[in-house]
Amino acid sequence: MRIVVAIGGSIIIKDKNHEKFYEYAEILKGLSKENELFIVVGGGIPAREYIKIARSLGVNEAQCDDIGIDVTRLNARLLIFALKEYAYQEVPHTFQEAMKVGLNGKIVVMGGTEPAHSTDAVGAILTEFINGDLFVNLTSVNGMYNKDPNKFDDAKLIEEITADEMLNFIKDKDVKAGTYEFMDMTAIQMIKRSSFQTVVTNGFYPENLTKAVKGEKIGTRII
Repeated sequence: MRIVVAIGGSIIIKDKNHEKFYEYAEILKGLSKENELFIVVGGGIPAREYIKIARSLGVNEAQCDDIGIDVTRLNARLLIFALKEYAYQEVPHTFQEAMKVGLNGKIVVMGGTEPAHSTDAVGAILTEFINGDLFVNLTSVNGMYNKDPNKFDDAKLIEEITADEMLNFIKDKDVKAGTYEFMDMTAIQMIKRSSFQTVVTNGFYPENLTKAVKGEKIGTRII
């Protein structure tokens, strides 16, 4: 199976240590034996910190995005270091490059590509671009809820949802960085038009990735 995995920066770099990189490396090594893997890594808190400094210097938003992209690529390099010989040793900067280097049989790890594209958007576009079979979006909550689970105790996990239903759900909501609505319009539109399998689940537990790949009931599945 050809699989794209988006790992949020808030997951892999949260504690600013090596542990999550190693945990994910072990999971990805195992999955790579029977699957083609393409990984997109986010920027997390370090990206937001650098962007904040850039804004204070009067930098425009597109340039701030470029700063964030640079950080995602640094995080991608760290995951490559953890994967060692299992990974292609350079970070692709474009979808075309990712598809090309994927032919060598190694795990491909990349960060952002261009301004205004979130980690999940890059993951969804990449899945479409390489004709992927499955897109797994690893985020900071267990899946998609009917309301913010960090604020409401009665929030309910949505186990299955269509791309159209998800678009309707978020269309009137504020989806700025740091808000609960973690999947943006671009990503959902890619999922809708290409109909690839998508699972959104909690990335703090790397074993959830294995469960999603095996088709186990976990997180939110976009159908």
